[in-house]
Amino acid sequence: MAEVLVFHHGHGLTAGVREFAEHLRRAGHTVHAPDLYEGKVFDSLEDGMGYAENAGFDTIIERGTAATEGLPAELVYVGFSLGVLPAQKLAQTRPGAKGALLLEACVPVSEFGGAWPQDVPVQIHGMDADPFFAGEGDVDAARAVARAAVDAELFLYPGDRHLFTDSSLPSYDEQAAMQVNHRVLSFLDRIKRS
Repeated sequence: MAEVLVFHHGHGLTAGVREFAEHLRRAGHTVHAPDLYEGKVFDSLEDGMGYAENAGFDTIIERGTAATEGLPAELVYVGFSLGVLPAQKLAQTRPGAKGALLLEACVPVSEFGGAWPQDVPVQIHGMDADPFFAGEGDVDAARAVARAAVDAELFLYPGDRHLFTDSSLPSYDEQAAMQVNHRVLSFLDRIKRS
């Protein structure tokens, strides 16, 4: 059993993110899904990102870091889009990280102090024509992480949807999301055996 910390995307802690966390729990993992938006959930990504911008991305990352208080060091960090910021930062900088799952976003490792830690496996998922993931450079950062990390997997899915893994949003792609879920569970099974 792995212990997992899941960070939501720009809409907030939606029913789809909660469902993903519950899916991992049913597979036997201990899952924490903190609310970085203080109870707010937004219907539109634009409104949600407006909230994040007003709060400050550093504040969102700080809230993610604060969510680790009282938790063991040996966590797998999961981030959906915006949630990749705290997930990737913690995977790169918090000693003891067991792994990182970066969904629909990735930032250059230089954002959080340099190289990807060699003992932290990573799995990255995104759509190959997603205007955010593919169009704003995240896929390039993902490829760089995949080249630099000792244990890395990058999965690109055909399509142009952002947040295709959230079952509560119109952008949901059931077939691709099922592949993501299968690969995530395989990753976590590998982590818990190590």
